[in-house]
Amino acid sequence: MTQRISVLSIVLIVLCQLTLSAADPRPNIVFIFSDDHCEQAISAYDPSRITTPNLDRIANEGMRFNRCYVTNSICGPSRAVIQTGKYSHINGFKTNRDRFDGDQLTFPKLLQKAGYQTAIVGKWHLVSTPQGYDYYDVLKGQGPYYNPPMITAGEDGKPVTRKHTGYTTDIITNKTLDWLKNRRDGDRPFMVMFQHKAPHRNWMPGPKYLNWLDDVTIPEPETLWDDYSGRTQAASRQQMTIRAHLTDRDLKLQGYGTMNAEQIKVWDAAYGPKNEAFLKVRDQMSETELVKWKYQRYVKDYLRCVKSVDDGVGRVLDYLDESGLSDNTVVIYASDQGWYLGEHGWYDKRWMYEESLKTPLLVRWPGKVKAGSVNEDIVSNLDFAETFLEIAGVEIPSEMQGRSLVPILKGQTPSDWRQQFYYHYYENPGAHNVARHYGITNGRYKLIHFYALEGQKLDDWELFDLEADPNELKSVYGSPQYATIQSKLTVELARMREQYRVDTDTNIKPPPKRNAR
Repeated sequence: MTQRISVLSIVLIVLCQLTLSAADPRPNIVFIFSDDHCEQAISAYDPSRITTPNLDRIANEGMRFNRCYVTNSICGPSRAVIQTGKYSHINGFKTNRDRFDGDQLTFPKLLQKAGYQTAIVGKWHLVSTPQGYDYYDVLKGQGPYYNPPMITAGEDGKPVTRKHTGYTTDIITNKTLDWLKNRRDGDRPFMVMFQHKAPHRNWMPGPKYLNWLDDVTIPEPETLWDDYSGRTQAASRQQMTIRAHLTDRDLKLQGYGTMNAEQIKVWDAAYGPKNEAFLKVRDQMSETELVKWKYQRYVKDYLRCVKSVDDGVGRVLDYLDESGLSDNTVVIYASDQGWYLGEHGWYDKRWMYEESLKTPLLVRWPGKVKAGSVNEDIVSNLDFAETFLEIAGVEIPSEMQGRSLVPILKGQTPSDWRQQFYYHYYENPGAHNVARHYGITNGRYKLIHFYALEGQKLDDWELFDLEADPNELKSVYGSPQYATIQSKLTVELARMREQYRVDTDTNIKPPPKRNAR
């Protein structure tokens, strides 16, 4: 009798544990992250240039955020903000010349402590070895588009570099799927960061899409011919114009990077005839004709890179569906910041202007997020770490500076949610010569202070009314009509700088030269 009772007790305990687990399982998290991917190149946001059916699946089955702002529009700093939930001046990674201090508190470390299995595959871009991950397999530095060396932990736990053959976007997707299928512990919840290099410069498409769009003319943005006359000197002194600053390597007129002989042969077949035709007439083209040609070559290669990213996203979504993981997995898609697809005549990012300030954010969470919903709240990459933690049921540390998006995802925006946002860019002197600046926006109005350029102090201000001037072509700073708004934003900007404990950033001397990343 005693033995029967004992066996029955064990069975009841196991059944209770299984019931509790089934009633409240902790969600898995798949964070899909690309580099320099703008809203204009996702058809869920803008279908005029490209169709991205797999990214659209996330939007159609979840929530699309229309105002996700980044704190510092540049690759490495954005990634450091996501790891820490803190602004650049707090986490110590202000520019791409910095090295991430992995010893500080990060969200993957907290997930690990809570029993989550953590992994990161693809672009890391923070120099130091990833911490807080049970598994990492990351690009070395920026990483090439073909045949990338990747860093992972060796048998002794120390980082080792391994060479790979193929197209980097496909390799990163394959490695992510391998981890999901073969390396993770099926008895534990997981968080995997699936992070692409694409569509970062110099926009080298995969073999599948080398000739895609050849017979299409991509619409030009209405500000392609911007002359910057309505703003301060910062806008005109940058070095990121399609007209003057794209190189022959960017335009695929020379160079193969890390390709092998077989890959070069495929590329020659795709680009050779097109390049020969262009080079025959280049000297006879007007400046306008040349800019138009450069724009088409640049934007098509960018979009071709995006197509491979979208394909990879589709493969991962299909696996989640086929394996039965989808119902209890939160899928998030974002990029490190926005990007210029010819707006204002530019490529690159860095500015507090809309195209680079905003990053795409799509979230699918079955049973929690209403399918096809659209959100207009001001959210940020500053909020990602806190969101991951709340999804996992982990307490959010008070030192983090963002807020969890979980209430918003459930359709319940808190009454005290932020109504304005603080931004700060530091890298000048630096690539593309974008002035150091900080500012504040409430989504309708935007106040920007440019304070350093080429090693010299500035005191230039811009104010935009985004309703009257959505393209930000003419600053109204100092206009009597906007005096009250300007005054209020100036006061609020000072308050937010104090709230976020912003340093004065008085050192504007040129930094030591290092390889660009």
